[in-house]
Amino acid sequence: MFEELKGNSSDYDLDKVKPIKNSPLKGLSFLFLGSSVTIGFKSCEVSFPEYLSKRNGFEYVKEAVSGTTLTDGNESYIERLRKLKTAKSFDFLVCQLSTNDAYCQRNFGTISESFSIEDFDTSTIYGAIEYIISYAKTRLNARVVFYTSPYYENEHYKKMVQGLLAIQKKWKIGVIDMYSDPYFNKLDIEKRELYMADPIHPTKAGYLEWITPYMEKHLYQMI
Repeated sequence: MFEELKGNSSDYDLDKVKPIKNSPLKGLSFLFLGSSVTIGFKSCEVSFPEYLSKRNGFEYVKEAVSGTTLTDGNESYIERLRKLKTAKSFDFLVCQLSTNDAYCQRNFGTISESFSIEDFDTSTIYGAIEYIISYAKTRLNARVVFYTSPYYENEHYKKMVQGLLAIQKKWKIGVIDMYSDPYFNKLDIEKRELYMADPIHPTKAGYLEWITPYMEKHLYQMI
């Protein structure tokens, strides 16, 4: 359906991607948790996990379902995280700050003073974020990294990003904040048409040339 987009041409296919020599991510294991931006909804279901893995030589699980939310609901992030059948731990959990929670106008809640997983209200955005962090640390033995979408006009999402950055300070997690970086978001009209299928969903070109290098840079710094 979206193959006709210039940014989804065969020039950006996975088999054209070359590995990076001596990547610091080589041999690690990643769990990518999210919704349509993680799955690659408008890029033929190829997104940054595939490109990152091909370039850096690591194993991964991509647990992504379009339209799902951090907060409680049908196939929420937390529900799928609990059902994940794996006998091994992960080095990293990379979790999407979902635009669907902004679209659905989910309640923000409050940032808890507790670090106990039983104390978080997963019907709220902040409670769900804290639950995911606690679960990843205690059940998966994984370092946690949240990532935001590139900038788009939405006040609810803006406040979600601000809350995530406050939670980062509490939990000392990684955050790849594409939303707040003015230099990253400074694209001319031609590049934006190539890289984005709509204000939220990247094309293959957007993932490969724009988002993947940005995420790589920050993941390298976290190692």
